[in-house]
Amino acid sequence: MTIQEIIERYHDAVVQIATKTGTGTGFYLRDYDLIVTNNHVVGDSRRVTVKGRNFDKRLAPVVFSDSKYDLAFVTPPVDLHALPDLKLGLYENTHDGDTVLAIGHPYGLNYTATQGVISRVDRVQQGIKYIQIDAAINPGNSGGPLVNEAGDIVGVNTFIIKGGDNLGFALPSSYLKEALDQYLPHRGELAIRCPSCSTLVTEQTLEAGQYCPNCGTKIEFPKKEEPKEAPLSGIAKVVEDILEKLGQDKELARTGTNRWEVEQGSAKIKITYNPDNYFIVSDAYLCRLPKTGIKELYIYLLKENYNMRGKLFSLQGDNIVLSSLVYDLDMTPDTGEHMYRDLFEKADAYDDLLIKQFGCEPILEER
Repeated sequence: MTIQEIIERYHDAVVQIATKTGTGTGFYLRDYDLIVTNNHVVGDSRRVTVKGRNFDKRLAPVVFSDSKYDLAFVTPPVDLHALPDLKLGLYENTHDGDTVLAIGHPYGLNYTATQGVISRVDRVQQGIKYIQIDAAINPGNSGGPLVNEAGDIVGVNTFIIKGGDNLGFALPSSYLKEALDQYLPHRGELAIRCPSCSTLVTEQTLEAGQYCPNCGTKIEFPKKEEPKEAPLSGIAKVVEDILEKLGQDKELARTGTNRWEVEQGSAKIKITYNPDNYFIVSDAYLCRLPKTGIKELYIYLLKENYNMRGKLFSLQGDNIVLSSLVYDLDMTPDTGEHMYRDLFEKADAYDDLLIKQFGCEPILEER
């Protein structure tokens, strides 16, 4: 397969995974009907937000975790059997110097593919073999597939050495296949792999409710359900309570720590809280500048800025943005609800008006 064919094939099956604390990558395997990612990507979350090129953000349950090999499996939120049938390659046929591709979402840059070679096929770290690669991987790549020239998955991109120059490491596909085959008979059940002896443990097989039945290691078994109330406090909790009152799904809105993203009509609103400068910034991305008539548009936006309170039109590149800036001590449930309700309504209305009246163009969106 050519590099272009491999990238296009994997675009549909590589997904973005988000939790309350960050984002990572996963990939769908049709033979197992599971999404594979790293355990450190999902963390302690029992449900994560999953987004693919063929479906919008959905909540999906984490059904398997393995802290030793840093693996986790997620049940797909929708039927994905129509996606490409990705295959696991044979780690035994992988050699130093082989060309590989690392595919993922580094720093939120969706579907980024980097090419490199295998520097060392069997680099041992903490008693586990890893594939050392020089293909650039960064935060957000974790959990993504490492693919060979035949288009097969030979590893799961797992970690980098900070301060190193393209020193990346992927868990070999042989470890992944072993975990998948071990879990397959229990598919649908919540399971954890013993960090000591790698025995698959379910709620039914736990010894005395907390010990591995094989080696006796104490296991903190994950609960089936998330707590009804997320363990948030301060401004983050205020923001999420407001989003719920306005009919938004707070879990789907999360894009990381103190970051949310919601859609209102065709407008996209990004909310960010920076505890270091004490401000909550809310940016509603409306549309792009038109090809002509920009002077008339500027006059209109400046007049609207003069008449509005607490909101402001600005430009980010050629994007027209309606923004709101609030000092955190001024954000209360009542004032915040009024502010966001007004922002959401105005964003949707201005978006349509600017496109129809001034010939503005829709925001560019990645596929």
